[in-house]
Amino acid sequence: MLTNPTLTSSMLDGKVAIVTGAGNGIGRATAEALAANGARVVVVDIDADLAKEVAAEIGNGATTFAADLTDPAVPDELVAQAASGGGIDIIVNSAGYFWDAPIHRMTDEQFQAMLDIHLLVPFRILRAAAPYFRDAGRAEAKEGVTRHRKVVNVTSLAASFGNPGAGNYAAAKAGLVGLTKTLAAEWGPSNVNVNAVAFGVIQTRFGAPQSAQQKITVDGREIPIGVPDKTLRAMGFDPEEERDLFAPRPVQGSLLGRTGTIQEAADSILWLASPLSDFVTGQVIPVSGGSRGGLS
Repeated sequence: MLTNPTLTSSMLDGKVAIVTGAGNGIGRATAEALAANGARVVVVDIDADLAKEVAAEIGNGATTFAADLTDPAVPDELVAQAASGGGIDIIVNSAGYFWDAPIHRMTDEQFQAMLDIHLLVPFRILRAAAPYFRDAGRAEAKEGVTRHRKVVNVTSLAASFGNPGAGNYAAAKAGLVGLTKTLAAEWGPSNVNVNAVAFGVIQTRFGAPQSAQQKITVDGREIPIGVPDKTLRAMGFDPEEERDLFAPRPVQGSLLGRTGTIQEAADSILWLASPLSDFVTGQVIPVSGGSRGGLS
């Protein structure tokens, strides 16, 4: 387990939750939090072995789905598998990565890749889920039954403030905000709560220095991950300092004076996925320690 869930309860008993990008970081911490509160989680990741590891750790009937979500056919397959036991109650769209470059050097492929994983994939998943969210909720409402279902989209402060060197990421995350607000309006009568969390600087592997030379493989491409060393220095970090990858760091521009943890990120998602937020929809919740910008 990457985290020790803040809350353990039965408030999500009987709920089925899809969590994308659940093999690492925020997605994995979210899967742990939802399972600790009773949900049966579908652990979605491109890495099959990692997905199985997470499912085994969180238990509670967790299942796995391993595939490239940017394949147009895959979101429909994911939703069909997740719903095969009777329905879906929670969808957390957290899969993603960075592929940075300044605008003047960015390729069409780089720009499109970020739109695909951060915006097109959530759209396709939610479109596929419409019968289990919009249609089911509408039918229940006609019978006088109120059953809330939850969508939590992971966006970023970059959607509002930009992110030098990551215009593709910022643009995709801004699009996800628009999708969130539109879907909240369309599915509200079906008692579907659609919200987003906008993260500031959360300590994940993507916040590591690029000099650490970590990479991910996407569609056969090896893509360096992490933040340029000069950017980290400008934020007050020492990229050469050795420390726990997920431990909070002091950071400039945060009212709390530090970066956030994946557990704190997961807690905000848990709240929006739980009955505690049944009267909250169409919102973008900043989870940033009071920061007005930065990476996530």
